[in-house]
Amino acid sequence: MEYTHEVVVISDVHLGTYGSAAAELVSYLKRIRPRILVLNGDIIDIWQFSKKYFPESHLKVIREIIRLMSSGTQVHYVLGNHDEALRRFTGFDLGNLTLANKVVLDLPTGKAWIFHGDVFDYSVRQSKWIAKLGGKGYDLLILINTMINWTLLKLGKERISISKRVKDKVKGVIAYVNNFEQNVAEIARENGYKYVVCGHIHQPAIKVFSDSEGKGEVTYLNSGDWVENHTSLEYVNGTWSIYQFTETQELHPESELKSINIDLSMILDEQIAS
Repeated sequence: MEYTHEVVVISDVHLGTYGSAAAELVSYLKRIRPRILVLNGDIIDIWQFSKKYFPESHLKVIREIIRLMSSGTQVHYVLGNHDEALRRFTGFDLGNLTLANKVVLDLPTGKAWIFHGDVFDYSVRQSKWIAKLGGKGYDLLILINTMINWTLLKLGKERISISKRVKDKVKGVIAYVNNFEQNVAEIARENGYKYVVCGHIHQPAIKVFSDSEGKGEVTYLNSGDWVENHTSLEYVNGTWSIYQFTETQELHPESELKSINIDLSMILDEQIAS
């Protein structure tokens, strides 16, 4: 069987939330056939899962992953904080599917240490209720942003990302991201890894960190997300790259918008009540 990629890493899809770009991800999955697919955490958002909302496009993502597995792709589901309820099944191994807290791949160009990244997030480890509250607020912001973008696309204008613009300009967020990247890169270097691959912070990146003490270089990689950035990591012919979905299409076709049946007052009431 001929594969299009040696490794593809996807994270932070957040299926089950209004902001998940499931349709775009399905389109991407249909075009690839990786030898190894790593689902690096927060694929299904169990924190915010609701029986009221899990549309067909979200189910199609799961179907496409199963299709890849049946075609020979080895799928590693690395668990994150939003799907941590599945951690009781860590170590599950059936056919081409494994569930784990981390994965180490021995690639031709060096070992890659892959994990979600939430273990380095103080708010997740110490104040989970704050993290969950922030997640609900973020989901509401993404929902509003989705509606704005749907209108902009109808008018022939480009999409915007409100939360991304805020995150890119707030100094505290920038400092947090920089510290996150440096910390995981340093730990990877100390453990002899060439690459460290994370998700969690929704910031796609490939950065090389050098050590002044001569211990060598380590490449930090982040797969971003399928909420705002629509990105993945691809490893082909010994080289890592960031893929970004850029095709112009509606985030939610009219038929799907009807199925969502958005009522902002109801959503606000749910956010406040929870």
